[in-house]
Amino acid sequence: MGSGGQLWREYILKSVADSYDLWLFAPKEPTWESRYLRGHTIVDTLDASEAIESAVRLAQDVQIAGVLCYDEIRVPIAAMMADELKLPGANVEGVRACRDKYLGRQALAAAGVDQPVSHAVASLEEAREVARGTGYPVVLKPRALAASVGVVRADGPEALESAYSEAAEAYFDEIPRDRAWVLVEEYLDGPEVSVESVCRDGRVTPMFVARKALGFAPHFEEVGHTISADDPLLHDPAMRRVLQEAHTALGLDTLVTHTELRLTRTGPRLVEVNARLGGDLIPYVARLATGVDYGMVAATLATGAEPDVTPRRTASAHVQFLYPEHDLDVTSLTVGEELPAGVHEVGLMVEPGRRLRLPPRDHVAGRYAYVVTTGTSPEECAEALRAATPLVHLTGTPVE
Repeated sequence: MGSGGQLWREYILKSVADSYDLWLFAPKEPTWESRYLRGHTIVDTLDASEAIESAVRLAQDVQIAGVLCYDEIRVPIAAMMADELKLPGANVEGVRACRDKYLGRQALAAAGVDQPVSHAVASLEEAREVARGTGYPVVLKPRALAASVGVVRADGPEALESAYSEAAEAYFDEIPRDRAWVLVEEYLDGPEVSVESVCRDGRVTPMFVARKALGFAPHFEEVGHTISADDPLLHDPAMRRVLQEAHTALGLDTLVTHTELRLTRTGPRLVEVNARLGGDLIPYVARLATGVDYGMVAATLATGAEPDVTPRRTASAHVQFLYPEHDLDVTSLTVGEELPAGVHEVGLMVEPGRRLRLPPRDHVAGRYAYVVTTGTSPEECAEALRAATPLVHLTGTPVE
Protein backbone atom coordinates (compact mmCIF):
# COMPACT_ATOMS: atom_id res chain seq x y z
CA MET A 1 0.00 0.00 0.00
CA GLY A 2 1.91 3.03 -1.30
CA SER A 3 5.51 2.71 -2.47
CA GLY A 4 7.03 5.84 -0.95
CA GLY A 5 9.86 7.82 -2.54
CA GLN A 6 12.41 5.95 -4.61
CA LEU A 7 15.38 7.25 -2.64
CA TRP A 8 13.87 6.28 0.70
CA ARG A 9 12.11 2.98 -0.02
CA GLU A 10 13.35 1.30 -3.21
CA TYR A 11 15.72 -0.93 -1.26
CA ILE A 12 12.71 -2.43 0.54
CA LEU A 13 10.71 -3.19 -2.61
CA LYS A 14 13.80 -4.65 -4.25
CA SER A 15 14.56 -7.10 -1.47
CA VAL A 16 10.95 -8.10 -0.80
CA ALA A 17 10.34 -8.76 -4.51
CA ASP A 18 13.05 -11.43 -4.41
CA SER A 19 10.82 -13.61 -2.20
CA TYR A 20 7.24 -12.41 -2.74
CA ASP A 21 5.05 -11.36 -5.64
CA LEU A 22 4.11 -7.72 -5.09
CA TRP A 23 0.86 -6.04 -6.11
CA LEU A 24 0.99 -2.28 -5.56
CA PHE A 25 -1.99 -0.16 -4.53
CA ALA A 26 -1.18 3.45 -5.48
CA PRO A 27 -2.98 6.61 -6.65
CA LYS A 28 -1.10 6.79 -9.98
CA GLU A 29 0.71 4.61 -12.50
CA PRO A 30 3.95 3.12 -11.13
CA THR A 31 7.25 4.25 -12.65
CA TRP A 32 10.45 3.05 -10.96
CA GLU A 33 8.39 0.52 -8.97
CA SER A 34 7.30 -1.42 -12.08
CA ARG A 35 10.35 -3.71 -12.22
CA TYR A 36 9.44 -5.13 -8.79
CA LEU A 37 5.70 -5.67 -9.35
CA ARG A 38 3.50 -8.50 -10.52
CA GLY A 39 0.66 -6.01 -10.91
CA HIS A 40 -0.89 -2.84 -9.56
CA THR A 41 -4.22 -1.17 -8.83
CA ILE A 42 -4.72 2.56 -9.26
CA VAL A 43 -6.89 3.70 -6.38
CA ASP A 44 -7.18 6.57 -3.93
CA THR A 45 -5.16 5.02 -1.11
CA LEU A 46 -6.51 7.59 1.35
CA ASP A 47 -10.12 6.56 0.68
CA ALA A 48 -10.65 3.60 2.98
CA SER A 49 -13.84 2.33 1.34
CA GLU A 50 -12.47 2.57 -2.19
CA ALA A 51 -9.13 0.96 -1.30
CA ILE A 52 -10.70 -1.89 0.66
CA GLU A 53 -13.31 -2.60 -2.03
CA SER A 54 -10.49 -2.78 -4.60
CA ALA A 55 -8.60 -5.24 -2.40
CA VAL A 56 -11.68 -7.44 -1.97
CA ARG A 57 -12.16 -7.54 -5.75
CA LEU A 58 -8.49 -8.37 -6.28
CA ALA A 59 -8.69 -11.22 -3.76
CA GLN A 60 -11.27 -12.94 -6.00
CA ASP A 61 -8.58 -13.49 -8.64
CA VAL A 62 -5.25 -13.27 -6.78
CA GLN A 63 -4.23 -15.08 -3.62
CA ILE A 64 -3.24 -12.37 -1.14
CA ALA A 65 -0.84 -13.48 1.59
CA GLY A 66 -0.49 -10.19 3.46
CA VAL A 67 -0.73 -6.40 3.39
CA LEU A 68 2.51 -4.42 3.70
CA CYS A 69 2.62 -0.66 4.25
CA TYR A 70 5.47 1.57 5.42
CA ASP A 71 3.84 4.88 4.48
CA GLU A 72 3.05 6.83 7.66
CA ILE A 73 -0.17 8.33 6.32
CA ARG A 74 -1.54 5.12 4.82
CA VAL A 75 -0.87 2.61 7.60
CA PRO A 76 -4.36 2.94 9.17
CA ILE A 77 -6.09 2.06 5.88
CA ALA A 78 -3.65 -0.79 5.29
CA ALA A 79 -4.55 -2.14 8.73
CA MET A 80 -8.25 -1.88 7.87
CA MET A 81 -7.59 -3.70 4.60
CA ALA A 82 -5.79 -6.57 6.33
CA ASP A 83 -8.63 -6.81 8.83
CA GLU A 84 -11.26 -6.96 6.08
CA LEU A 85 -9.31 -9.66 4.23
CA LYS A 86 -8.79 -11.58 7.51
CA LEU A 87 -5.03 -11.40 7.10
CA PRO A 88 -2.39 -10.90 9.83
CA GLY A 89 -2.00 -7.29 10.87
CA ALA A 90 -2.04 -4.67 13.53
CA ASN A 91 -5.07 -3.77 15.57
CA VAL A 92 -6.84 -1.01 13.62
CA GLU A 93 -7.60 1.15 16.64
CA GLY A 94 -4.03 0.78 17.84
CA VAL A 95 -2.68 1.98 14.50
CA ARG A 96 -5.04 4.97 14.60
CA ALA A 97 -3.68 5.80 18.05
CA CYS A 98 -0.16 5.74 16.63
CA ARG A 99 -1.15 8.12 13.83
CA ASP A 100 -3.07 10.51 16.08
CA LYS A 101 -0.59 11.32 18.83
CA TYR A 102 -3.33 12.67 21.09
CA LEU A 103 -5.30 9.41 20.96
CA GLY A 104 -2.07 7.57 21.59
CA ARG A 105 -1.20 9.73 24.59
CA GLN A 106 -4.62 9.04 26.12
CA ALA A 107 -4.27 5.28 25.76
CA LEU A 108 -0.73 5.31 27.11
CA ALA A 109 -1.67 7.53 30.06
CA ALA A 110 -4.57 5.25 30.98
CA ALA A 111 -2.12 2.33 31.16
CA GLY A 112 0.46 4.27 33.18
CA VAL A 113 3.19 4.16 30.51
CA ASP A 114 6.14 6.44 31.30
CA GLN A 115 5.69 9.35 28.87
CA PRO A 116 5.57 13.17 28.93
CA VAL A 117 2.54 15.04 30.22
CA SER A 118 0.56 16.11 27.13
CA HIS A 119 -2.49 18.26 26.36
CA ALA A 120 -4.27 19.03 23.07
CA VAL A 121 -5.04 22.73 22.60
CA ALA A 122 -6.98 24.75 20.06
CA SER A 123 -5.63 28.24 20.73
CA LEU A 124 -2.60 30.16 21.90
CA GLU A 125 -4.40 31.04 25.12
CA GLU A 126 -4.96 27.35 25.86
CA ALA A 127 -1.31 26.65 25.07
CA ARG A 128 -0.20 29.34 27.51
CA GLU A 129 -2.40 27.91 30.25
CA VAL A 130 -1.06 24.36 29.72
CA ALA A 131 2.55 25.56 29.60
CA ARG A 132 2.14 27.43 32.89
CA GLY A 133 0.84 24.26 34.51
CA THR A 134 3.43 21.95 32.94
CA GLY A 135 6.40 24.25 33.40
CA TYR A 136 8.96 25.32 30.81
CA PRO A 137 10.50 24.17 28.59
CA VAL A 138 7.63 22.62 26.67
CA VAL A 139 7.41 20.95 23.27
CA LEU A 140 4.68 21.89 20.80
CA LYS A 141 3.82 19.56 17.94
CA PRO A 142 1.02 18.82 15.46
CA ARG A 143 -0.93 15.80 16.58
CA ALA A 144 -0.79 13.81 13.32
CA LEU A 145 2.20 14.71 11.14
CA ALA A 146 5.65 13.13 10.70
CA ALA A 147 9.35 13.87 10.05
CA SER A 148 9.47 16.36 12.96
CA VAL A 149 7.47 18.88 10.92
CA GLY A 150 6.12 21.59 13.19
CA VAL A 151 7.79 20.19 16.32
CA VAL A 152 9.48 22.93 18.33
CA ARG A 153 10.63 23.59 21.91
CA ALA A 154 9.63 26.74 23.77
CA ASP A 155 11.98 27.57 26.64
CA GLY A 156 9.80 30.28 28.12
CA PRO A 157 6.64 32.38 27.68
CA GLU A 158 8.36 34.72 25.24
CA ALA A 159 9.00 31.83 22.82
CA LEU A 160 5.58 30.23 23.10
CA GLU A 161 3.69 32.39 20.59
CA SER A 162 6.02 31.68 17.67
CA ALA A 163 6.26 28.00 18.65
CA TYR A 164 2.49 27.70 18.74
CA SER A 165 2.12 29.41 15.36
CA GLU A 166 4.64 27.06 13.81
CA ALA A 167 2.97 23.93 15.17
CA ALA A 168 -0.55 25.17 14.37
CA GLU A 169 0.30 26.10 10.78
CA ALA A 170 2.16 22.87 9.96
CA TYR A 171 0.23 20.56 7.68
CA PHE A 172 0.37 17.83 5.04
CA ASP A 173 -2.06 18.21 2.14
CA GLU A 174 -3.30 14.65 2.70
CA ILE A 175 -4.16 15.01 6.39
CA PRO A 176 -7.26 16.84 7.71
CA ARG A 177 -6.65 18.95 10.79
CA ASP A 178 -8.64 18.58 13.98
CA ARG A 179 -9.68 21.72 15.84
CA ALA A 180 -7.37 20.85 18.77
CA TRP A 181 -4.44 20.34 16.38
CA VAL A 182 -1.50 21.20 18.66
CA LEU A 183 -0.11 19.16 21.53
CA VAL A 184 1.72 20.96 24.34
CA GLU A 185 3.98 18.50 26.10
CA GLU A 186 6.52 18.25 28.89
CA TYR A 187 10.06 18.45 27.50
CA LEU A 188 12.13 15.31 28.05
CA ASP A 189 15.85 15.92 28.48
CA GLY A 190 18.46 13.37 27.43
CA PRO A 191 19.59 11.56 24.25
CA GLU A 192 16.92 10.37 21.82
CA VAL A 193 16.83 6.90 20.28
CA SER A 194 14.51 4.95 18.06
CA VAL A 195 13.88 1.23 18.41
CA GLU A 196 12.68 -0.99 15.58
CA SER A 197 10.69 -3.90 16.98
CA VAL A 198 8.76 -6.95 15.88
CA CYS A 199 5.38 -7.15 17.58
CA ARG A 200 3.83 -10.59 17.02
CA ASP A 201 0.59 -11.49 18.75
CA GLY A 202 1.24 -8.52 21.04
CA ARG A 203 4.70 -9.71 22.15
CA VAL A 204 7.45 -7.17 21.46
CA THR A 205 11.01 -8.08 20.40
CA PRO A 206 13.39 -5.15 19.78
CA MET A 207 15.51 -5.68 16.65
CA PHE A 208 17.91 -2.73 16.72
CA VAL A 209 18.43 0.70 18.26
CA ALA A 210 19.22 3.85 16.25
CA ARG A 211 20.90 6.60 18.25
CA LYS A 212 19.83 9.95 16.83
CA ALA A 213 21.73 13.13 16.13
CA LEU A 214 19.38 16.12 16.29
CA GLY A 215 19.96 19.57 14.85
CA PHE A 216 18.48 23.01 14.28
CA ALA A 217 17.35 23.59 17.87
CA PRO A 218 14.82 24.50 19.12
CA HIS A 219 13.53 22.17 16.40
CA PHE A 220 14.10 18.43 16.34
CA GLU A 221 15.44 17.77 12.85
CA GLU A 222 16.99 14.29 12.67
CA VAL A 223 20.35 14.79 10.97
CA GLY A 224 21.93 11.38 11.58
CA HIS A 225 21.47 7.88 12.99
CA THR A 226 24.01 5.42 14.40
CA ILE A 227 23.23 1.72 14.72
CA SER A 228 25.30 -1.00 16.39
CA ALA A 229 24.33 -4.65 16.25
CA ASP A 230 25.45 -5.15 19.86
CA ASP A 231 23.96 -1.97 21.32
CA PRO A 232 23.50 -2.66 25.06
CA LEU A 233 20.14 -0.89 25.06
CA LEU A 234 18.69 -3.93 23.28
CA HIS A 235 19.01 -5.82 26.56
CA ASP A 236 18.15 -2.98 28.93
CA PRO A 237 15.28 -4.18 31.15
CA ALA A 238 13.79 -0.71 31.63
CA MET A 239 13.68 0.00 27.90
CA ARG A 240 12.19 -3.40 27.09
CA ARG A 241 9.56 -2.84 29.78
CA VAL A 242 8.53 0.54 28.36
CA LEU A 243 8.37 -0.92 24.84
CA GLN A 244 6.13 -3.78 25.89
CA GLU A 245 3.89 -1.62 28.07
CA ALA A 246 3.42 0.90 25.25
CA HIS A 247 2.51 -1.72 22.64
CA THR A 248 0.14 -3.43 25.07
CA ALA A 249 -1.53 -0.12 25.97
CA LEU A 250 -2.10 0.68 22.30
CA GLY A 251 -3.44 -2.81 21.60
CA LEU A 252 -0.94 -3.43 18.82
CA ASP A 253 -0.90 -6.98 17.53
CA THR A 254 1.20 -8.12 14.56
CA LEU A 255 3.42 -5.54 12.87
CA VAL A 256 6.85 -3.89 12.78
CA THR A 257 7.03 -0.68 14.81
CA HIS A 258 9.32 2.34 15.04
CA THR A 259 9.35 3.64 18.62
CA GLU A 260 11.07 6.83 19.76
CA LEU A 261 12.27 7.28 23.33
CA ARG A 262 14.31 9.73 25.39
CA LEU A 263 16.96 8.39 27.76
CA THR A 264 16.27 10.69 30.72
CA ARG A 265 17.98 10.78 34.11
CA THR A 266 15.13 8.71 35.52
CA GLY A 267 15.18 6.13 32.74
CA PRO A 268 13.74 5.69 29.24
CA ARG A 269 10.52 7.59 28.55
CA LEU A 270 8.32 7.18 25.53
CA VAL A 271 8.10 9.87 22.84
CA GLU A 272 5.87 8.00 20.35
CA VAL A 273 5.14 4.68 18.66
CA ASN A 274 4.81 4.52 14.85
CA ALA A 275 3.09 1.55 13.20
CA ARG A 276 5.67 1.18 10.43
CA LEU A 277 9.32 0.72 9.59
CA GLY A 278 11.54 3.70 10.34
CA GLY A 279 12.36 6.23 7.64
CA ASP A 280 15.59 8.14 6.95
CA LEU A 281 17.21 4.96 5.52
CA ILE A 282 17.31 3.56 9.06
CA PRO A 283 16.46 -0.07 8.08
CA TYR A 284 18.99 0.14 5.23
CA VAL A 285 21.76 1.27 7.58
CA ALA A 286 20.73 -1.33 10.17
CA ARG A 287 21.12 -4.06 7.56
CA LEU A 288 24.75 -2.99 7.09
CA ALA A 289 25.33 -3.25 10.84
CA THR A 290 23.46 -6.50 11.51
CA GLY A 291 23.09 -8.33 8.20
CA VAL A 292 19.31 -8.56 8.71
CA ASP A 293 17.00 -7.44 5.89
CA TYR A 294 14.31 -5.55 7.79
CA GLY A 295 12.09 -5.04 4.75
CA MET A 296 11.90 -8.82 4.51
CA VAL A 297 11.20 -9.00 8.25
CA ALA A 298 8.18 -6.70 7.78
CA ALA A 299 6.95 -8.65 4.74
CA THR A 300 7.33 -12.02 6.47
CA LEU A 301 5.46 -10.74 9.50
CA ALA A 302 2.67 -9.42 7.26
CA THR A 303 2.04 -12.98 6.06
CA GLY A 304 1.77 -14.24 9.63
CA ALA A 305 5.10 -16.10 9.62
CA GLU A 306 7.78 -15.79 12.29
CA PRO A 307 10.66 -13.64 10.96
CA ASP A 308 14.26 -14.38 11.90
CA VAL A 309 15.84 -11.24 13.38
CA THR A 310 19.09 -12.84 14.59
CA PRO A 311 22.05 -10.61 13.60
CA ARG A 312 24.33 -12.13 10.96
CA ARG A 313 27.16 -9.73 11.73
CA THR A 314 28.24 -7.50 14.61
CA ALA A 315 29.19 -4.09 13.27
CA SER A 316 28.19 -0.42 13.41
CA ALA A 317 26.81 1.80 10.67
CA HIS A 318 25.84 5.46 10.45
CA VAL A 319 23.92 7.70 8.09
CA GLN A 320 24.53 11.46 8.13
CA PHE A 321 22.48 13.99 6.19
CA LEU A 322 24.25 17.09 4.90
CA TYR A 323 22.69 20.56 4.95
CA PRO A 324 23.93 23.90 3.57
CA GLU A 325 25.02 26.60 6.00
CA HIS A 326 22.16 28.83 4.80
CA ASP A 327 19.28 28.79 2.32
CA LEU A 328 20.57 28.66 -1.25
CA ASP A 329 19.80 27.87 -4.88
CA VAL A 330 22.01 24.96 -5.92
CA THR A 331 24.51 25.63 -8.70
CA SER A 332 26.50 22.39 -8.55
CA LEU A 333 26.89 19.30 -6.37
CA THR A 334 29.73 16.81 -6.80
CA VAL A 335 31.54 14.13 -4.81
CA GLY A 336 35.16 13.00 -5.01
CA GLU A 337 35.91 9.77 -6.85
CA GLU A 338 38.21 8.31 -4.18
CA LEU A 339 36.28 7.85 -0.94
CA PRO A 340 37.98 7.01 2.36
CA ALA A 341 37.88 3.53 3.88
CA GLY A 342 34.71 2.94 5.84
CA VAL A 343 32.51 5.02 3.53
CA HIS A 344 29.86 2.67 2.17
CA GLU A 345 27.93 5.20 0.10
CA VAL A 346 27.51 8.87 -0.66
CA GLY A 347 24.14 9.81 -2.13
CA LEU A 348 23.51 13.16 -3.84
CA MET A 349 19.93 14.21 -3.20
CA VAL A 350 19.44 17.36 -5.32
CA GLU A 351 20.29 18.71 -8.76
CA PRO A 352 21.30 22.20 -9.95
CA GLY A 353 18.40 24.62 -9.80
CA ARG A 354 16.96 23.22 -6.60
CA ARG A 355 16.28 25.69 -3.77
CA LEU A 356 17.35 24.43 -0.35
CA ARG A 357 15.71 25.95 2.70
CA LEU A 358 16.73 25.05 6.23
CA PRO A 359 14.39 24.18 9.11
CA PRO A 360 11.95 25.47 10.07
CA ARG A 361 11.19 26.75 6.56
CA ASP A 362 11.65 23.21 5.25
CA HIS A 363 12.15 19.97 7.12
CA VAL A 364 14.09 17.11 5.49
CA ALA A 365 13.86 18.90 2.10
CA GLY A 366 16.83 21.05 3.13
CA ARG A 367 19.22 18.10 2.80
CA TYR A 368 21.51 17.91 -0.22
CA ALA A 369 23.38 14.62 0.37
CA TYR A 370 23.78 11.69 2.72
CA VAL A 371 26.87 9.74 3.76
CA VAL A 372 26.68 6.14 4.98
CA THR A 373 29.69 4.81 6.91
CA THR A 374 30.47 1.43 8.46
CA GLY A 375 32.98 0.13 11.00
CA THR A 376 33.52 -2.01 14.03
CA SER A 377 32.29 0.77 16.32
CA PRO A 378 30.43 4.11 16.23
CA GLU A 379 33.81 5.82 16.62
CA GLU A 380 35.10 4.23 13.41
CA CYS A 381 31.94 5.34 11.60
CA ALA A 382 32.43 8.89 12.87
CA GLU A 383 36.07 8.92 11.74
CA ALA A 384 35.09 7.82 8.23
CA LEU A 385 32.39 10.50 8.14
CA ARG A 386 34.85 13.24 9.08
CA ALA A 387 37.10 12.17 6.21
CA ALA A 388 34.27 11.90 3.67
CA THR A 389 32.26 15.07 4.32
CA PRO A 390 34.82 17.52 2.81
CA LEU A 391 34.73 15.50 -0.43
CA VAL A 392 31.08 16.47 -1.06
CA HIS A 393 31.15 19.86 -2.78
CA LEU A 394 28.06 22.08 -2.90
CA THR A 395 27.94 25.50 -4.54
CA GLY A 396 25.02 27.84 -4.87
CA THR A 397 23.56 31.31 -4.64
CA PRO A 398 22.39 32.44 -1.19
CA VAL A 399 18.68 33.10 -0.86
CA GLU A 400 17.71 36.30 0.94
